[in-house]
Amino acid sequence: MRTRTLGGTGLRVTPLGLGMAALGRPGYMTLGHAADLGRDRSVEAMRGHAHAVLDAAWEAGIRYFDAARSYGRAEEFLASWLDARGIAPGEATVGSKWGYAYTAGWRADAAVHEVKEHSPAQLRRQWAESRAVLGERLGLYQVHSATLATGVLDDAGVVDELARMRDGGLRVGLSVTGARQADTTRRALRVERGGARVFGAVQATWSLLEPSAGEALAEARAAGMGVVVKEALANGRLTQRNADPASEPRLALLRAEAERLGTTVDALALAAALARPWADVVLSGAATAEHLRSNVAALDAAWDDEAERRLAALAEEPEAFWAERGRLPWT
Repeated sequence: MRTRTLGGTGLRVTPLGLGMAALGRPGYMTLGHAADLGRDRSVEAMRGHAHAVLDAAWEAGIRYFDAARSYGRAEEFLASWLDARGIAPGEATVGSKWGYAYTAGWRADAAVHEVKEHSPAQLRRQWAESRAVLGERLGLYQVHSATLATGVLDDAGVVDELARMRDGGLRVGLSVTGARQADTTRRALRVERGGARVFGAVQATWSLLEPSAGEALAEARAAGMGVVVKEALANGRLTQRNADPASEPRLALLRAEAERLGTTVDALALAAALARPWADVVLSGAATAEHLRSNVAALDAAWDDEAERRLAALAEEPEAFWAERGRLPWT
C-alpha cells in the first residue's frame, strides 16, 4: 500500500487507515459489535484482540492509526502493540483526539459511555494523558466531534492553546459530526492565529448514505488541509449485517452493484469513499481481523461512473441519517 501526504501536514499516511473506536472499549455502536468481541471482554482479552487486528492491518500495509481519549484503552492498546512489534516512530502515523471523556467503567451496558467537554482545561488534561501514553509517536491531535453548537472553534482559550501546540511542531486537526459537518469544516478553514490556519486536517463522516460534507471537504483539501474519512460503512448499515427491513431497498441496490463489479458490499462502500479525489485516508472501523481483510479488498475494487450514478440514490437526508445513527444501540 503506497503512502501519501496528509494534506499539507507532512505526515505520511496510507489510503486506508484503521480507526480504533470499536477496539478500545467493550461497548460500541457498530452493528454486530458484541459478536465481534465475544464473551470475554476483560482488559487483557481485549488487548490481545486489538493486537491481532492491528497485526492484520500492518500485514495489509496500513500505516495510519486513529484513536481518541474516549475510546477506552485504545491509545494504550495501540502503544503497547507498537512497542511489542518494535515499530519505531515514523514507521506509522498515529492520530488521536481530545474532547470526550470515557465514562463507561469498562461496561458495554453503561448508561453513558462518554461525556463531551471542549474546554481549555479538558484540552490540557487530555493532551497530557495522550502524550504520556503515545509519546513522540503522536503525530496528529484533533478536536473530537467539533460542532458549531459547542462553540469550540470560537473559544479563544482552546484556539490559543491549539495554536501554541501547532507552533511547537504538533499537527493539529479536528473531527466533525452531525448534519452541519460542512458548515463546521468551512468555519475551521477560517480559524487562524499568527496569520496562519490553526487546523491542518479534518476528519469527517462520509458515506453513500451521508455524502453531504463532500463539497466542503473538497474545499478543505484544496486549501491544503488533510482529509480523513470516518464511518464510510455507516456503523455497519452498509454491510450485510444490516437486517433492518427499511434498509433493504438500499442494500439490494448496493448488492447488485457489488455483484456487477465483482466485489463485496463492504468493499464497494469503502471503494466509494476511496474514490473521492479529496480523501487522503479512509478509515476502516473493523473490530476483527477477518473484517479488516475484507475491508482492505476495497483497494482493489472497481469504481466507475455507472456505480457513481446508480449509488447516488442511497443518500439520505442528513438530519434523517444522523437521527438514525443516534438510535443505534451500544453493544
